[in-house]
Amino acid sequence: MRFHTRKWVKPEDLNANNTLFGGKVLAWIDEEAILYAIIQLENKKVVTKYISEINFMSTATAGDIVEIGIEVIEFGKTSLTLNCEVRNKMTLETIVTVDNIILVNLDDAGKPKPHGKTKIEFVKDRISIDS
Repeated sequence: MRFHTRKWVKPEDLNANNTLFGGKVLAWIDEEAILYAIIQLENKKVVTKYISEINFMSTATAGDIVEIGIEVIEFGKTSLTLNCEVRNKMTLETIVTVDNIILVNLDDAGKPKPHGKTKIEFVKDRISIDS
């Protein structure tokens, strides 16, 4: 799994127990998944269709740094299925896991559109540099 993004847990990210609010971390996960899919599918029109069971395993407090990892599970015809792990950057303790996040590639009319992708592509591999 590749960990792409880090977040600094600030006081406004906490719940009444002074621990990381679950809704905040879920928003971070959704945003990270969408950004990942936009880059992979090369289309700004991507939406979240489904998020599977969410397993909260530990928490974070103000001042902690968490990182969000994304891994591709499957390329569908119009979709991309990911899984995700959020962990504490310093202790590497898992905070939350999500087994399946399904994102759908859309056309200009908002309808599912085949993306033609079958494997992970890195931006550096899409850029041709003439020597």
